[in-house]
Amino acid sequence: MKNSEIVYQKALELLKERGVELVEIADLVMFLQQSYIEDLTVDSCLEHVEAVLKKREVQNAIITGIQLDILAEQKQLMQPLQDIISEDEGLYGMDEILALSIVNVYGSIGLTNFGYIDKVKPGILKKLNSHDNGQVHTFLDDIVGAIAASAASRLAHSDPTKSTITQ
Repeated sequence: MKNSEIVYQKALELLKERGVELVEIADLVMFLQQSYIEDLTVDSCLEHVEAVLKKREVQNAIITGIQLDILAEQKQLMQPLQDIISEDEGLYGMDEILALSIVNVYGSIGLTNFGYIDKVKPGILKKLNSHDNGQVHTFLDDIVGAIAASAASRLAHSDPTKSTITQ
């Protein structure tokens, strides 16, 4: 197995281990684009999510962010970083910066969609942001939102006559 395939498979494995199913990300894409694209299906959204996940930048962000979340759960980070990440402190923006590395691949629609979905936190994002069961998802919620925003942007760019930027 080539190194690129190993990284891709690890990213998918980590998402699943952390309770994120790809169809839940596709549901976020649907949330973002259903008002703009007639006859949009979850299957179509899922195709775009899978295409986004094929990008090495996305895989790297997933692995890095989830590793930091896991280290925070295990209380393996130095202070004050440990408390900042564990508590998902509002002024800590590195989680969004990592997520923006994903969105930047997909242009202004991706950026706008990311800001919107990060604020509203629908679906799986609400669950990840709830901090249940002692799990830390400081990075993961933003990464999942960025993947959805990027897939929505990719979808919009695939037929610009049927789509627009999410308001």
